[in-house]
Amino acid sequence: MSNTRTAGDITGLTAAELAGKIAARELSSVEVTQAHLDRIAEIDGELGAFLHVGAEESLAAAKAADDAIAAGEAPSGLAGVPIALKDVFTTVDAPTTCGSKMLEGWKSPYDATVTAKLRAAGIPILGKTNMDEFAMGSSTENSAYQVTRNPWDVTRIPGGSGGGSAAALASFQAPLAIGTDTGGSIRQPASVTATVGVKPTYGTVSRYGLVACASSLDQGGPCGRTVLDTALLHEVIAGHDPRDSTSIDRAIPDVVGAARAGATGDLTGVRIGVVKQLQGDGYQPGVVESFQAACKQLTDLGATIVEVDCPHFSYALGAYYLILPSEVSSNLARFDAMRYGLRVGDDGTHSADEVMALTREAGFGAEVKRRIMIGTYALSSGAYDAFYGQAQKVRTLIARDFAKAYQDVDVLISPTTPTTPFKLGEKVDDPLSMYLFDLCTLPVNLAGTSAMSVPSGLSSDDGLPVGLQLMAPAFGDDRLYRIGAAYEAARGPIG
Repeated sequence: MSNTRTAGDITGLTAAELAGKIAARELSSVEVTQAHLDRIAEIDGELGAFLHVGAEESLAAAKAADDAIAAGEAPSGLAGVPIALKDVFTTVDAPTTCGSKMLEGWKSPYDATVTAKLRAAGIPILGKTNMDEFAMGSSTENSAYQVTRNPWDVTRIPGGSGGGSAAALASFQAPLAIGTDTGGSIRQPASVTATVGVKPTYGTVSRYGLVACASSLDQGGPCGRTVLDTALLHEVIAGHDPRDSTSIDRAIPDVVGAARAGATGDLTGVRIGVVKQLQGDGYQPGVVESFQAACKQLTDLGATIVEVDCPHFSYALGAYYLILPSEVSSNLARFDAMRYGLRVGDDGTHSADEVMALTREAGFGAEVKRRIMIGTYALSSGAYDAFYGQAQKVRTLIARDFAKAYQDVDVLISPTTPTTPFKLGEKVDDPLSMYLFDLCTLPVNLAGTSAMSVPSGLSSDDGLPVGLQLMAPAFGDDRLYRIGAAYEAARGPIG
């Protein structure tokens, strides 16, 4: 191997390119992993993408991948390519904090299924990435440990809740990343960092070992810098898991084949719907301009674009912010200071109830407390039917809107976010304004269907990234990859 190769020569490659070179033994996984560890050491002090870096563990995994490849036993097509893992998936060899003081320093006795699949595929885990506490937030400012900054402009947010994973990708600290998407926490950070993020069909990526925020909404998914890279990772992490009661025992479509086919650029015969309710007032002019340009490019590739009416999407925000807090109220009851995690006031002078109250007061941040209180109220006697019950009815109507739309079109499209990334601190004291940032992404989670955010350029307003959201039916994830890859090839490089 050449002694003149620089870290930048390595970290600038796509995951697919790295996989090819590692498989051909033109690069070693150890060399690739070390280059990314060096990149993290060089720049993450300013960006704050990682909460934990596992240099020793990732290099050991890289060495094992190199040995397997040398023996002709490569465990997967991504063997040796390192990854960044959102700190909401359990890992036996690194803390799992979920960005909360409640779990500071806690190590799980077991790996999440996604973690185990990465290890089995020979993918070294560089470390755990920062996130809004328990995945509650749109800016990664709700982490109990640090603020993550957007590599495109360090005064701005990288999205949330998975801003750490997106920032690691955008800054070339990792070629691949894992996120979770409860209401847009993969797609929205992808949009504002000019990366690719996919929310798979609910139930197709195991939630075993994914610390729950809202169980009926949470979905782990792949993040990358290209559509093909994301497809390759999707293939690794998807699949039925009997340990997850919500896991669906059905084969996923050929997402890698779809991405490769889409790169040829022919969308003849594809019907695309523009959602009427996901445009109009409140959208930044540069975002609208970018979206219109993307529509033209898709048309130029042979697609037919029509407007689609999804009338109940207008109620998605309200329904989501009743269903999610209700599930949060239930799921976070387990953090009671009795079994694991933080314990405050355990000095012999306080009752168990007092220790529990003191711990939850000290351990949870403001946004988590806000959602617990909203959810507890929504589930309370007298409020259940008026709030939670009504929200579930709206959820059904939104799912019906999607089903009706997919009778006429193959995919739906919209901007991923209404604006480009806002400044750090700008919306911290305005929760409703923060919630509105997820306006376009929420309906997909309520319906359990699939969606992708792919970069659509830089806004003419401020030169910051804009994302195009593609939405597909349940088990139509391959449609996202085919159309996303075709659009990506036509769009060309960004920046």
